[in-house]
Amino acid sequence: MKLFQIIGLFVVVSTTPLMVSGQSKTITTNKSFAWGLATPGQMGMSADKLEVLKNAMLQKGTKKLLIIKNDHIVCEAFAKGWADSVAQSGTASLAKALISGMALNAAIADGYIDADAPACLYIPAWKKSDVKSKITIRQLAMHTSGLDDAEGTDEEAEALAKQKKDRHMDLPGWKGQFWRKNPDPFTLSRDSAKVLFRPGTGSQYSNPGVAMLNYAVTKALQVSPYKEFKTYLDKRLFSQIGIKNNTYSIGYKTVYKVDGLELYPGWGGATFTADGVARIGRLMMRKGNWEGTQVLDSETVKRALMVDGTFGSGRPDKPDLSAKAIEHPEPAKGLGWFTNINGAFKSLPRDAFWGAGAGEQFLLVVPSLNLIVVRMGETMNNGSVDYWKYIETNIINPVMDAMVEAPYPKSDYITSVEFAPATEVIRLAEGGDLWPNTWGDDGLMYTAYGDGNGFKPYTEIKLSNGLAVVSGTPPNISGVNIRTPSGERVGQGHDGAKASGMIMVDGTLYMWMRNTGNARLAQSKDHGKTWIWADWKLDVSFGCPNFINYGKNNAGAKDDYVYTYSIDAPSAYRYGDQMVMARVNKNHLMDWHYYTYFAGYDGKGKTVWSDDVKRRQPVYVNPGKTYRSGMTYNTALKRYLWCQVIPLSGDKENEGPRFKGGLGIFESINPWGPWKTVYYTREWDMGPGESGSLPVNWMSRDGKTLYYLFSGNDSFSVRKLVLGTYRFKNIAQ
Repeated sequence: MKLFQIIGLFVVVSTTPLMVSGQSKTITTNKSFAWGLATPGQMGMSADKLEVLKNAMLQKGTKKLLIIKNDHIVCEAFAKGWADSVAQSGTASLAKALISGMALNAAIADGYIDADAPACLYIPAWKKSDVKSKITIRQLAMHTSGLDDAEGTDEEAEALAKQKKDRHMDLPGWKGQFWRKNPDPFTLSRDSAKVLFRPGTGSQYSNPGVAMLNYAVTKALQVSPYKEFKTYLDKRLFSQIGIKNNTYSIGYKTVYKVDGLELYPGWGGATFTADGVARIGRLMMRKGNWEGTQVLDSETVKRALMVDGTFGSGRPDKPDLSAKAIEHPEPAKGLGWFTNINGAFKSLPRDAFWGAGAGEQFLLVVPSLNLIVVRMGETMNNGSVDYWKYIETNIINPVMDAMVEAPYPKSDYITSVEFAPATEVIRLAEGGDLWPNTWGDDGLMYTAYGDGNGFKPYTEIKLSNGLAVVSGTPPNISGVNIRTPSGERVGQGHDGAKASGMIMVDGTLYMWMRNTGNARLAQSKDHGKTWIWADWKLDVSFGCPNFINYGKNNAGAKDDYVYTYSIDAPSAYRYGDQMVMARVNKNHLMDWHYYTYFAGYDGKGKTVWSDDVKRRQPVYVNPGKTYRSGMTYNTALKRYLWCQVIPLSGDKENEGPRFKGGLGIFESINPWGPWKTVYYTREWDMGPGESGSLPVNWMSRDGKTLYYLFSGNDSFSVRKLVLGTYRFKNIAQ
């Protein structure tokens, strides 16, 4: 029985006038909304993991913690005296999203301001400046204006600390005046803050930049029914979504009159309830729609969360895989919000966005998971750890690891999976991983390994990519290295090319090689001794491609196409949200002109394939938990079986799922789904490997006894499993 409890009911009856593109428009909401209450298990989350997180948060000074899944509160905690009904909590720079970001995007949606307009149109004093006149509204919002921050240097902060002085109030010059509000922070930001680089060419977090954004938005509102954005936010947005004006405050509860404008600080100084913060997150997650009423234009919301100017740690098409980026992740920036479009936070879905402030004030929104997290309270980080790394390790990762529900419904045909005991796992070729494989025309298994020395006798040097041939059926198997100068590669980790997929078709071996920007294809007509490389690459997505393998020498293939699937990302080293697929006629694998990409379904439900990779659509989705995988066809069961490594968020590059992680096995009658879950766990009883598959040459005649080949413990690891099936199920369905 599902637990359904209504919490915090608000009935909103509001009529709000506004101007849109010069025309009067009225938004009327007459909707009630309240969060439901559910157990974590009902929402696919681990109660035990959330309990550990909650206790850790409270012990570290958290005042308010709220985790909401599918509009249901699954975890809620308040320190004594800090319940929403009793007290509001400070936001620090989270206000940049809740106040400045929301006011800006509402003003854009209403036609009062344009993100790419010169800021000097709204800040007249900048018109005579050669540099400041070139700053745009977008650059102010995304911290790319070049405007200096009001923070001191590390040396100044250390010196002030030794003198037991305040790191803000006691700063010398205009920066100290900014925090002391003498004469006012807006005039100082406008006239005293220097531009450190040409606008749009760099990134510099800037409180004065946000101050001038607040100035510009207020100036733009002079043609609206509202002359300052406190009233504008209340009437235009907050009251529409059930946030009462006595449940929050903004701008340090101070208004400044400058140049005839009533200016409220939007870089900090707000207080909110956790419920109010979550409601703002919900509005943005639903692209401005609140219970059927479009409160904020959906296209404006989409553009606000897109990135155009700064990507932080790498770009979506070129992630930063350096050790520095791992220990000091830097998110991408949207209009008032941070986003994970660049994958800076490895375990977080790419559609995630958030606001954050000093002391780990945090609002996280993940649309693909319908998830909202609010954390407010005292500083948890003592400063010894990078700010974003601390957020990732102590808030994001524990929440992501608590997501334990499988992404697809349970299979109604394959009803059980029984793995052999851990003591019976076969491990060969210690020190090597990956092991993509195919069933050759000679009855042997052809495979490749990464960062190892292969089977005994080992190669004299460690290879980034080495090849081997395996004979026999478990438990009686043995491997021999194939020495091939044209196929072997050197280089550790992402610095070395590695095989991610293998298939034999009509006597010819084909191998996808990743880490080549993004992937490159090779073929061998002499069973892996020599390789010919394609003169083209897959340079959009497909960072870790693999082949669907059928029978011996590709016997039993359903058509004349060879299918390739991959994580929808340019790199094999970032967790993703989904898998994509391409296909090519088996006679033209080496010619990129013949490749087409799965692009969804037409109006009649038939698959659509496009020669434009930009039209690709997912064939499998598991936000933040999609990684490397192996798909084979089980002829006896008439099912495609897709093994997915389900990584844990805390994995290090030098450890990862080789030693600890989850495993998923999914089945479908089509290689593009829809999928059903055969087996799913976030923590297998051993490392599932960097990748794994169920080789077709080791499947029993009835298709129920199989062997999982995986790179657990950095070895050629093999584990037996037996499937149970529902015997009356029509397997062709």
